[in-house]
Amino acid sequence: MEVIEVKEVSQLQTRYEYGGDEFIFVQLSEAMSLEANFKGMAITRKLKEANLEGVYDICPSNASYMVRFDPEIIAPQALLEKLQQIERDLGGLDEITITSRLVDVPVYFNDPWTHEALMRFRDRHQAPDSTDLEYSAKINGYANTDDFIEAITSAPFLVSMIGFVPGLPWCFQMVRQEKQIEVPKYVRPRTFTPERAFGFGGAFSVIYPVQGAGGYQLYGIAPAPIYQKEQTLFDFQDSIVFPKQGDIFRYRSIHADEYQAIREQVEDGSFVYHKKEIRFTPGEVLSDLEAFAERALRRLYHD
Repeated sequence: MEVIEVKEVSQLQTRYEYGGDEFIFVQLSEAMSLEANFKGMAITRKLKEANLEGVYDICPSNASYMVRFDPEIIAPQALLEKLQQIERDLGGLDEITITSRLVDVPVYFNDPWTHEALMRFRDRHQAPDSTDLEYSAKINGYANTDDFIEAITSAPFLVSMIGFVPGLPWCFQMVRQEKQIEVPKYVRPRTFTPERAFGFGGAFSVIYPVQGAGGYQLYGIAPAPIYQKEQTLFDFQDSIVFPKQGDIFRYRSIHADEYQAIREQVEDGSFVYHKKEIRFTPGEVLSDLEAFAERALRRLYHD
């Protein structure tokens, strides 16, 4: 890849590269951060609104994004200059307003199905004599799994990107860096992961949209789908994928009875995610993460 430009913006470094004839890759930061993700989100939304002829795909990621285009319709240099202009026009993070969805996402922690799955693959794990929850709680300094689950559920997560398999949300918790939960992936991946399994890898939580392989630590299972190809549920009328980059998920711990009740709603077609709209600037989030989390949860459940 040809490196086009490197420049300093705030605490981030932006790098533009061509990828063959049809792609431009833009790296906003070498490390994932809320600042980089907010900036990428704002740029790609502005690019989508521009509706440029010849631009076919816009793929935002955790700290970067990629654009696919037709060089016979829009010149590569012209598109690159447009991307740079969008970035310059953004101004500071206090000048960016993001409209997002707050979503209540129930999770049945320590459920029997993911427990059975993870126990089948202990030979591939760093700590074969413990469960994924026990191992993750220990290496993150929590006294027990209940305290660890409380840490996951007490603050919301930003859906920073969608990927790996269709519909899988990568979610980054909106807490100070020293409070970030981090765990390694399995030493060797599992060959089986249940559909809707909830897990963690690195600093990211995920919900597996479909059954398949996987290497993230498994903690529980979501009763509601995040991917539905039949599109029978209300939340899937416009897309087979529910999560959107920029969504803010609050994982809520539930027990077996509520899990079963939600599964019945999914089966009869009546389930609808509880959600609210919220508007914010990245600046206000980054200046006081605890205050924003409190505001978001109050908006989701009480406003």
